[in-house]
Amino acid sequence: MTLFTKSLSVCAGALLATGILFTGFRSADEEHIAVVGRPSTKVANVNYTASRAPLKPLQFIKLPVGSIQPEGWLRKYLELQRDGLTGHLGEISAWLEKNDNAWLTAGGQHGWEEVPYWLKGYGNLAYILNDPKMIAETKVWLEGVFKSVQPDGYFGPVNERDGRRELWANMIMLWCMQSYYEYSGDQRVIDLMTNYFKWQLTVDDSKFLRDYWENSRGGDNLWSVYWLYNITGDSFLLELAEKIHRCTADWTMDSRLPNWHNVNVAQCFREPATYYMLSGDSAHLAASYNVHALIRRCFGQVPGGMFGADENARMGCIDPRQGTETCGFVEEMASDELMMRITGDPMWAEQCEDVAFNSYPAAVMPDFRALRYITSPNQVLSDAQNHNPGIDNGGPFLAMNPFSSRCCQHNHAQGWPYYTEHLVMATPDNGLVAALYGACQVKAKVGNGKEIVLKETTHYPFEETIAFTVDTKENVNFPFYLRIPSWTRKAQVKVNGKRMKVSPVAGEYFRIERTWKNGDRVELVLPMHLTMRTWQVNKNSVSVNYGPLTLSLKIGEEFIRRDSRETAIGDSKWQKGADAENWPSYEIHPTTAWNYALVLGEKDPLEGFEVVKKSWPSDNFPFTPGNVPLEVKAQGRRIPSWKIDKYGLCAVLPETDAPKSPQIENITLIPMGAARLRISAFPAVSE
Repeated sequence: MTLFTKSLSVCAGALLATGILFTGFRSADEEHIAVVGRPSTKVANVNYTASRAPLKPLQFIKLPVGSIQPEGWLRKYLELQRDGLTGHLGEISAWLEKNDNAWLTAGGQHGWEEVPYWLKGYGNLAYILNDPKMIAETKVWLEGVFKSVQPDGYFGPVNERDGRRELWANMIMLWCMQSYYEYSGDQRVIDLMTNYFKWQLTVDDSKFLRDYWENSRGGDNLWSVYWLYNITGDSFLLELAEKIHRCTADWTMDSRLPNWHNVNVAQCFREPATYYMLSGDSAHLAASYNVHALIRRCFGQVPGGMFGADENARMGCIDPRQGTETCGFVEEMASDELMMRITGDPMWAEQCEDVAFNSYPAAVMPDFRALRYITSPNQVLSDAQNHNPGIDNGGPFLAMNPFSSRCCQHNHAQGWPYYTEHLVMATPDNGLVAALYGACQVKAKVGNGKEIVLKETTHYPFEETIAFTVDTKENVNFPFYLRIPSWTRKAQVKVNGKRMKVSPVAGEYFRIERTWKNGDRVELVLPMHLTMRTWQVNKNSVSVNYGPLTLSLKIGEEFIRRDSRETAIGDSKWQKGADAENWPSYEIHPTTAWNYALVLGEKDPLEGFEVVKKSWPSDNFPFTPGNVPLEVKAQGRRIPSWKIDKYGLCAVLPETDAPKSPQIENITLIPMGAARLRISAFPAVSE
């Protein structure tokens, strides 16, 4: 049974029927220890705003932005964003030029979609890093939003088509406003959103959410309505929620989708589950699971957590050489995070980590000063040529370029800030859950309102041990949940050095309820092992995992600097004062062979594969071939007929009986996220 099938079964059965699945409960000394499927939602959190009736209770409650301070490699990544493309995009992108910008000037001519796309991540990055300069820049744009409010409640740029106002950009900006309210408590956010949603309710259905993007993505609007309702309790918002779902594209069909655009699918599959919070109809929740599984059954039989839809999924284009937009990666991560909050299902955390660790890092340059539009599981050339129709768009979409393209160039910013915000969340029973793992310090209220600091120390996913230390001024009782991934075996939990008598169960949560004292320490060990997946529909190709990491062939990478003005796509623009010399583009070419079949053992396929641990990188950044702290030694045989094809792409996987070189060579595998050129789905051959 696959992970998707197992999760869908749980969703349709115990989860949908009861909302909670207990697999065991025992007491051990002073602690109350349990292995549970979900936290109980029979009590309501007294410390954080969750769900008001009649909305169904959230399984997890996100802490206010800034509550979680990342450390280790995750903080390094956010600092690279700040010092790289995210932090400086306002200085180089023409769409963020303040003069005549649609978000700062009535009737402005540019920036409609790009400003909120960028600000959604930039603002949260500013709050998380507590960067005064970035916070001040964020406020410049938000003040423009407040000034744009019209007497009827509408705000922002006015784009009208056939008498209909286009609302997609407003949906993105609403998320920016919500984060700002979490950070500041500014009442103007509540007033703006209340009046805007009253205006939305007056719009006739025939003119509401009719354009392509807004019609597909109405779920983003719906989530904002819930957010406001949970604060104000205004009943008209529930009527608006019904209207939004009614007017949004139908993502509940069994075997079809409203469209097959990669970002839409990654972003919109969550809409039925969002509506389930109001409807209570388990079919809506199941529909989101179904869409997520459907796209992967058809186009996602590849490693890395995504699917082949380099712009749009197309019949027959299912090979791992097909890729996904960078926008698709970050939107999938955001959807997985919301699905975690709605359902508590551990599968969504694993799905989010799969994309975050394996697919997303390779979409950007190591210094985060450029990105590429399309990244694939099997990608052996990253140049500035036009690869259409091999990929479903025409232009230099594989080069690393700071100016390409308008969507990914700006929308990339949300990926790591949102991920950071979901590392630890509150539970309905006034506890905390470690939902995603990463080094951080968390300031949170637990129990009856007492504030603690929870420090998480780890190099996960590159090591097995995760330690938590409680910093509290007074003793406090609360439950603490640890997610136990489905891929681990014989996980261990210790509290203050004492191993718990109840054994953790893979795919469930380990719940520790006790009176916590200052300095209490929890140690979680998640043993990682080499495992293999076979992708039958893709010619029985195989991928190798080590814990949550997928491994790729280590290919020599030659970075060739190019003029970014010459290698940008057609709709890219930069500010007049931008120094293109300081923001170059890069092609990446292979310097070593890549066309290997993986040699597998007859009895144990992974027999002879050797995991080699290396020292942690001094710069705290593990996502490059030279820095990555683990490698796997393996063997391969070349397939001479497997070459670059006529479209300039890694050719589709060869047939299983394609002739192989008789010579067995030693090869090295590295984590997929560190490989900007990579083979992650291998042809296989037995010894």
